[in-house]
Order: sequence, then structure tokens, then C-alpha cells
Amino acid sequence: MRLLKQIKRDWIAHGRHWTKPGFLAVACLRFGQWRMTIKPKLLRMPFSLIYKLWFIRCRNVYGIELPYSVKLGQNVVFEHQGNIVIHGDVEIGDGCIIRQGCTLGNKNLDKPYDAPKLGNKVNVGAGAIILGAVVIGDNVQIGANSVVTKDIDANTTVIGIPAKCINSYNERNSCAKYTR
Repeated sequence: MRLLKQIKRDWIAHGRHWTKPGFLAVACLRFGQWRMTIKPKLLRMPFSLIYKLWFIRCRNVYGIELPYSVKLGQNVVFEHQGNIVIHGDVEIGDGCIIRQGCTLGNKNLDKPYDAPKLGNKVNVGAGAIILGAVVIGDNVQIGANSVVTKDIDANTTVIGIPAKCINSYNERNSCAKYTR
């Protein structure tokens, strides 16, 4: 998909407000990914400078650290600004919502590339922390200030430190692995 079409979709997902910090951070990520498609490094350099300045502004002014290397799905919304840190190897599925104060990153310095993989329509509450190479299923609700360090099945709600399952819509009781 071309850059402008993708940015328009992100703009619509963010409520058609071009001034929202979440939209600007996602647009910066899309621009950063697009600039990497320019093969001659000499032609890419001015775009890389623009990206770097834009990224620094998003990180320092809006508090959203979203590197271009993140695999970001369609219609992902960063609901609020402030203290959002996303590891460069994170994968975020379609239709996810990330709120303020969230961290998605690695948990061991020995494994710097271990990063979370979020499924589609994951709702991450304010202040939630997701650490390590965990896989979060589709339609998962992660409560505010929860700390997730284990895989979460689809259609599940988790809360707490560490995150514990409080509700599961699966046919089998997937909450059992969280209560041990």
C-alpha cells in the first residue's frame, strides 16, 4: 500500500484528527518504513534526516517511542500520549489500542530481541507492561497497570501484577494456567 493511502487509513483510525500525537507517531513510523524502500543510500539520506528529526519530536514532545522497525498492523490507535515505549522488534496486529504509560519490550538483557507479539484487536490498558517474547492472542483485554510476562490465549481478559486471567470466552477454561 502506498504511503499516503496508509497514512490516510491511520488518520481515519485516529478519528480524523491530524493533530493527535498517536496519529503523528504512527505517521512517523510509516514514513520511516517507506524511506527504507529507497535503495540508493544517497537518495535516502535526506528522508532519513527528516525521519530522525520527526522521531525525536514524537519521543521527546509526545512521549511516544515507536521505531520504524515495529511491525504495525492496520487501524492501530495510540489513544493518549505520554510514556509509551515500544521495542523495535514488537509486532502489533490490526485494530489494537495502546494507551498512555505502556511498555512493550524485552525482559532480559541476555535476549535483546525478545519482544511481544500482539494479535488483532488487543486492548492494552493505561500503564500496562508486556515483557519478553510473549504472544498475546486476538481480542485480549489487558487491564490498566497489569504486568504480562506469559502468553495469553485469545478472547481473554487479564489484570494485575503479575497478570491473572479474570475472564475467558474460550470453550475450554484457559484461565487455569494463570491461577497456578
